[in-house]
Amino acid sequence: MKDHLDLKAYAKINLGLDVVRKREDGYHEVRMIMQTVNLYDRIEMDRTEDGVIRTETNLPFVPDGEGNLAWRAAKLLLDEKGIKDGVTIKIRKYIPVAAGMAGGSTDAAAVLVGVNRMFDLGFTKKELMERGVKLGADVPYCIMRGTALSEGIGEILTELPAPPQCHLVIAKPQISVSTKAVYGKLRVNELAPEEHPDIDGMMAAIKNGDLDGVIERLGNVLETVTVPDHPEIAEIKEIMVENGACGSLMSGSGPTVFGIYKGRELAEKACQALREADGGRLTRQVYLTEFYNRKKAR
Repeated sequence: MKDHLDLKAYAKINLGLDVVRKREDGYHEVRMIMQTVNLYDRIEMDRTEDGVIRTETNLPFVPDGEGNLAWRAAKLLLDEKGIKDGVTIKIRKYIPVAAGMAGGSTDAAAVLVGVNRMFDLGFTKKELMERGVKLGADVPYCIMRGTALSEGIGEILTELPAPPQCHLVIAKPQISVSTKAVYGKLRVNELAPEEHPDIDGMMAAIKNGDLDGVIERLGNVLETVTVPDHPEIAEIKEIMVENGACGSLMSGSGPTVFGIYKGRELAEKACQALREADGGRLTRQVYLTEFYNRKKAR
């Protein structure tokens, strides 16, 4: 049993995101290529003896308590095992919020891993992933991390080899997007065949270590909803390409956009251009990072 843990909760992007159909229960079936990136929230956990679960964040608009997915993650495991101790969870957020990068899900995933370790609960990674899906479709992937094919509602995961390393520029415009609202507006049956990304081709490119093949197949059907509603997403993509991106795509339901660069100097130039765009009003957060695939414990 441990009294204190420091954890990293890593963000994800979607190299490919296809929606196959809408199910009768209202959920959408997806096929996605998920990729962890080296951008993370920092989480401190302290065991307490008062039986209370507390969450604290550095952002006033992120809820504490039951409204926070990390709080629910801790409660899920502590209740299941009948643990009487409490835990204080301090979350320092760097991942953009409501941005298509699984920020809330990855915090919850880190807390599941942390509570398991702190209280010596003995759950395997697979068992944690099975519990994580009760909190959200992205939580099991955020426990797994790395590169993966995600199917079903996001809970069916197949590990893939790491793609070739590259430089990534990640930018979030001055807006937030509701995932539920985006999926609610999506009309799967009305999409043209060319609007569906080639997920199988992308998997083959990843397995062959073909970064160009991955870039050629970048695609996200949710852009058909989010980009018309928020033209600044298209503007960010254009700035990235104009400044040397080999490819650019919205992640998840948006509005965050990433660009792939083969040279660090080009990526740094793009970061500067995005920060200065529209007098600094276009983007809220801009990061230069890379893929994260190291199989290290948190």
